[in-house]
Amino acid sequence: MESIQEVISSNLVKIRKKRGLSLDKVARLSGVSKAMLAQIENGKSNPTVTTLWKIANGLQVSFSTFLKESEKTPIEKININLLTPVIDDDRNYLVYSLYPYHPDKKFEIFTVDLKPGFSHTSEKHLGEEYVLMQRGKLTIDIQGEKFSLTTNDTIKFTSNIEHSYINHSEEMVRFYILIFYPE
Repeated sequence: MESIQEVISSNLVKIRKKRGLSLDKVARLSGVSKAMLAQIENGKSNPTVTTLWKIANGLQVSFSTFLKESEKTPIEKININLLTPVIDDDRNYLVYSLYPYHPDKKFEIFTVDLKPGFSHTSEKHLGEEYVLMQRGKLTIDIQGEKFSLTTNDTIKFTSNIEHSYINHSEEMVRFYILIFYPE
């Protein structure tokens, strides 16, 4: 099993070369510096969630396109304890890619851990977002409207609008995100 850095690096290089894009062009499309893109491609930098979203939006691909490993099996069992998360700048928002995007399925699934007392503002992105609570209490702010979710609650919204995840509690919050990419 490849490290998450190797997987991200390999996928970014593959996408960029397949489209005939230079690092300069990807930097302009994504707003991520050429130097950072080069570090990611060379496996010298583990990008944050925010950085990956910027690159995904700039290249018009799903977030998990960068997290897909090349091998596929018909039956796949995943243990989250064996996955390496993508971590945001503040190290309080951890994203585990469970089922990366596949064009035939048009969705991807993540598990997210949000540490107590912290929040994460998501980049606007393509698709419809489905949030399913596993444990804890989460507040989601969608364009200024706040929604409280607890264990077994779900919410759906279009993710091309401003949205934030907030953990006001003193315990770790865990939730699943399914992002569906309609035609």
